[in-house]
Amino acid sequence: MDYQGKYPIFDPDRIRRYPLKHRRNKVQVQQLVEPAKLRGQDFGLDAETSSQIAQLAEAVVHARRDDKPVVVFSGAHLIKNGLAPVLIDLVERSLVSLMAGNAATAIHDFELALIGATAEDVPDALGKGEFGMADEFAYINQAMRLGREMKLGLGESLGRMICQEEFRRKVLAEFAPSDGPKEFEFARISLLGRCYQKDVPFTVHAAIGTDVIDQHPSFDPAAKGECSGRDFLIFTEQICRFTEGGVFLNIGSAVTGPEVLLKAVSMAANVGCKPKALITGDFDLKAFEPASMSDESSPYYYNRDQKSVVTRIPQAFDGRGYYIQGNQLQTVPALYCEILKRL
Repeated sequence: MDYQGKYPIFDPDRIRRYPLKHRRNKVQVQQLVEPAKLRGQDFGLDAETSSQIAQLAEAVVHARRDDKPVVVFSGAHLIKNGLAPVLIDLVERSLVSLMAGNAATAIHDFELALIGATAEDVPDALGKGEFGMADEFAYINQAMRLGREMKLGLGESLGRMICQEEFRRKVLAEFAPSDGPKEFEFARISLLGRCYQKDVPFTVHAAIGTDVIDQHPSFDPAAKGECSGRDFLIFTEQICRFTEGGVFLNIGSAVTGPEVLLKAVSMAANVGCKPKALITGDFDLKAFEPASMSDESSPYYYNRDQKSVVTRIPQAFDGRGYYIQGNQLQTVPALYCEILKRL
C-alpha cells in the first residue's frame, strides 16, 4: 500500500504468517448444529419468548408465500456457534431473500468451508503475536481484488471463490501457500457458497481495521471498501422491496446490522419505496427496556439494535418490532422449528 503523507506508517510486509491448518480452533465441523435433529426439542424458553418466536415464524412464512422479502442480518457468532446449517436450510427452502453480515461473519464461514474448523483461540495466539496471522487469509484479500476488477460485491466474490473453479484458480494462482489447501473441502457447510449457488445475495458490510484479513500484506483497503460498498447498494435495493411488507431479522449484530438497516430504509423512503408494515426481529442476550429507547440518559438508549431494529424503524413504517432475548443456541433453533411447523 503506497503512502505519501507526513506520518510514520506500519509496514505489513514485516508480518510473520503461518499455515491455517496449524492453528488451534475451538469449533470443528462435527460440532455444527444438524437441522434434522432439532425438531421436537425443548429449547427451555419461557412462554412469552416462545410466543414471540412463533409470531415471527408466522410472519416469515406468510411473507415468503406472498413473495415478500425476508432479510437476515447475522453477527459472526451465529456462524461461530455452529448454526450456519440452519440458515442454509432456510435458504434452500427459499425462505430467505437476502443474507447479510459483517466481514467477521464471512471469515468464520470461509474458515469452515476451507478447513472444517473456525474460532481461533485468541488468548492463546494473542501473546505470541499470531492472532489472525494465518497465510490463507490472503485468499479472501485476493478474492476481493478480483471482485473489484470484475465490479462484484464482496459476498459474491467470496461465494465465487468457494464455488466456482475458474475464479478460485485465479485466487490461488496469486496467493496460495505451497502447503495450503487448494480446495474448499467443506463447501457444503458454507452459507456464502450456498447463497451463491441459490442466487440469494449474501451482502458483507465491512469496515477497515476491524478484521484479521486487514493485518496482512495482501490487504487492499480499496478492494474491501469498493466491494462492500456494492453490497450495501444490493442490500438497499432489497429493502426497497418492503413497500408491501416483509420481515427483517437481526441476529447478534449489535451495531453493524442496525446501522446498515437504518441507512437503507431512509434511502428507500427517499426514492419513493417507503417500507410498509415492516416486521422486525432482534435476537440478543441483553435486557430490553422499551421505555428507555428515547431517554438519552439511560444506558439502554445506546443499544442500537434495540433502538433501531425493534423500536424506531418499525414505528416509523407502521410495523412491529420483536425483541427475542436469549441464547442464540436456543432462540434461533426454536425459530427454525416454528417456521418448519408452518410450511
